Order: sequence, then C-alpha cells, then structure tokens
Amino acid sequence: MKKPGTRHKARKRAVDLLFEAEVKNCSPVDLITQRRELAITDDSVGKINDYTALIIEGIAGDTAQIDAVISSHLNEWTLPRLPAVDRAILRLATWELFNTTDVPTMVVVDEAVELAKELSTDDSPAFVNGVLGRVVLLAPQVRASLETQEPQTPEA
Repeated sequence: MKKPGTRHKARKRAVDLLFEAEVKNCSPVDLITQRRELAITDDSVGKINDYTALIIEGIAGDTAQIDAVISSHLNEWTLPRLPAVDRAILRLATWELFNTTDVPTMVVVDEAVELAKELSTDDSPAFVNGVLGRVVLLAPQVRASLETQEPQTPEA
C-alpha cells in the first residue's frame, strides 16, 4: 500500500478542520488560528501544515461560490442533506480543482475519493467521484479565468 504523502495528510487535516468548524458553528480560519496558538504551548496539538491553511483560507474566502457549484452538480440531493464529511471533501476538492494549477485535476478527484473511503460512508466514494466528475469539466475554464485575473507586475 502506498504511503500517504504530505499533501494527502494536509488535505485530510483540512477536511477534519472543516468538519469541526461546521459542527462547532465557527469559522475554520479562526479554528486554524486557535490551533496554531495552542501548538506553541501544547505539544499534543499538531502543527497546521501551510497547505492545510491555504486550503482552509481559500474555501473560507469563497464558500458561497464553491457551494453554488457543488449544489448545481448534485442530482436529487441538496448540500445540507449531505453528510458533513462529504460536504467538507467536496468543498476541498472543488476549491482545489479551481485554484491549484500545480495539481492535475484527476489527482484532485482521486484524493477526494480516497478521503471519502477513509472518512465517510461506504457509498460516499462513488458519490464524491460522480459529483466531482461533473465539476471537473468546469476546472479548465475557471483555472484559465483565474490566471488571466492574476495581477501583472509592472515592468521596470
């Protein structure tokens, strides 16, 4: 069996934090801040990986759009009806599909399915794969759009 990489662990931690924030009805960004402060004095609190923080901050900054995309690709389901873990996985993968040009889209989908296998119900991997199979079709346009919006550095 393949050993999970650093990014896989960062994604898993992000799902855990997104889930916890939803259960506690708090901001996931605030949760990261709290954990980072606790980690200074308490060795039992794991440090927050930079990629985990990037994911959480990205999702928190664009939750409404991410949820709208996911909702528009659900068949016979609504986002609130999904298990909270599946919501977190779909949010993470959708954000990553649209915002990480260094991660191939199929890697994002595979990672999300793997997280669903590890963390959710027996039906979740197929469900997550199906939803993301439709969302992934939007990724090239969204990524291209974001690249054209990147601020240009002035020429000297």
